[in-house]
Amino acid sequence: MSSEPPPGSGQQPPEDDPFRKQPPPPGGPGSPYGDQPPYGGQPPPPSGGGPYGGDPYGGGGYPADPLAGMPPLADSGKRTLARILDMILVGIVVWLLTWGFGVTELDVDTDKVEYSKSLAQSAIAAVLYIAYDTALTVRTGQTLGKKLLNMRVANLDNGATPSVQTNLIRAAVLWIPFAFCCACIWTAICGGWSYFDRPYKQGLHDKAAKTVVVSTAG
Repeated sequence: MSSEPPPGSGQQPPEDDPFRKQPPPPGGPGSPYGDQPPYGGQPPPPSGGGPYGGDPYGGGGYPADPLAGMPPLADSGKRTLARILDMILVGIVVWLLTWGFGVTELDVDTDKVEYSKSLAQSAIAAVLYIAYDTALTVRTGQTLGKKLLNMRVANLDNGATPSVQTNLIRAAVLWIPFAFCCACIWTAICGGWSYFDRPYKQGLHDKAAKTVVVSTAG
């Protein structure tokens, strides 16, 4: 299954971001052109995008791989395991909170169906999962599960740690359907997309946020 990255947001990573991709020096080592433009003294066409530049989200320039300079993409199986670990960790907190406040799963008896309690638990779960994912990923690109399994989330266009806005989009796409309607089915579809997606191995939440997951193993 092929994948073309969507239009970019124009977000620039901070200069001190340790994960930001650094451009190669002009001319490069061993360049046959040295510091001179290679097209009869004319400067090359403007770079900056799409399938024809360093930015995968639009513009002109030369063909370039947006993953150049980044670590290899993380294994989809390890991503799944990291997500399961995160679900268990946050799920324990959700259960403790809902149990402490007397909020339980959908409770059916002979007289009524208590939808309000189920809705309250779903809301608590959505808020906690989104907060967990966003708060941790915005710092280093890693949840606890990803840190244990040596991987991180990165912007597709520049390799930097995603911003708060980007992480909120990514987490919301993953966890809101999970909490309110589709549970593990949505998680399997959303995250499982990375098993078939090419060339960036993105889940549906990665596509929405324009991110990839890369390995941090030495």
